[in-house]
Amino acid sequence: MTKKTVRDLDVAGKTVLVRVDYNVPMEDGQITDDNRIVASLETLNYLIDQDAKLVLFAHMGKVKTEEDKVANDLRPVAEHLSKLLDKEVVFSPETRGEELEAKVKALQAGDVLLVQNTRYEDIDGKKESGNDPELGKYWASLGDVFVNDAFGTAHRAHASNVGIASNLDSGVGFLIEKELKFFGEAVDNPKRPFVAIVGGAKVSDKIKVIEKLLEKADKVLIGGGMAYTFLKSQGKEIGNSLVEDDRLELAADLLAKSGDKLVLPVDITVADDFSNDANTQIVSVDEIPAEWEGLDCGPKTVELYSEILADAKTVVWNGPMGVSEIPAFAHGTIGVCKAIAKLDDATTIVGGGDSAAAVSKLGFEDEFSHISTGGGASLKYLEGAELPGIEAIADK
Repeated sequence: MTKKTVRDLDVAGKTVLVRVDYNVPMEDGQITDDNRIVASLETLNYLIDQDAKLVLFAHMGKVKTEEDKVANDLRPVAEHLSKLLDKEVVFSPETRGEELEAKVKALQAGDVLLVQNTRYEDIDGKKESGNDPELGKYWASLGDVFVNDAFGTAHRAHASNVGIASNLDSGVGFLIEKELKFFGEAVDNPKRPFVAIVGGAKVSDKIKVIEKLLEKADKVLIGGGMAYTFLKSQGKEIGNSLVEDDRLELAADLLAKSGDKLVLPVDITVADDFSNDANTQIVSVDEIPAEWEGLDCGPKTVELYSEILADAKTVVWNGPMGVSEIPAFAHGTIGVCKAIAKLDDATTIVGGGDSAAAVSKLGFEDEFSHISTGGGASLKYLEGAELPGIEAIADK
């Protein structure tokens, strides 16, 4: 790896600014999934052990109104992090100003301070998400060195990652280092057979990923709503299923160029309504009823994909096989998840988002080599795009 890591930085006794990804789901002020917080602990504990003074920056949600500020207050995260670290985490309700500066100045070796949601700076113009240079410079002035460990925001150029890194010596944390290791080896030097599974709603969202994976993988299995654009491009009836008519030519071209490398579903679970109580039936992809909607792949598709996966040595999975948040249409995603989890001698990577949520919900976290914390960032990495949050980090 060409970028500095936290190991390359002199942090003892220093004030270390750390960008973490604490954009976690909340309900009624309670955190419902703390995986992203837990994923930051290795870096935080390392810095605490090195007698650094930690100032953490994180965002939650989008903040455009005063109501958004209330809904996306990071105080509950500070309280939860205190329990995980088994020590007090000081919280600054302000993102700048004398109160924040006084709290930073009061930190002792091993202390931890969490700054309020960086997106609060977007309420009067996109200062955070627009990478306002003065904001990045101000935040950088609070510390001595910077560690970026927020892979989930690495594909964005924000003041709290690129802005700070532009003004301080910097390195990546252990989480980003791990993300880059697994994705880098999978994409650039995979053990074969290498099977990629791409799901989700739209071909347009993942076209670059599919194209890149067709260059690298031995098989690319398609699921989710994007499958219907491919099926329609073959002249099949898809009923009321999701489709991008402006991408039909592109889908047909991909199928023609990929030969047997690109694999589509062979059967579909269709429904007469978009709800868990809808009437459903399982049909061949050649027999989708005109008034019905495809919402999941069927059991024969799961069987086909499981057979292809059986001897895989590298698997990258990004995107669900159907509308997995509705139980009636989660069977395809569950089936694929179980097929991957059974693989003993393979590197298996889940690229964040809904597929990572499915793995977590099924309790299969320990059966996968790596579960990414960044859906958008993992997609950008897979398609070969630069990640500004990492490019801004100092080289070794």
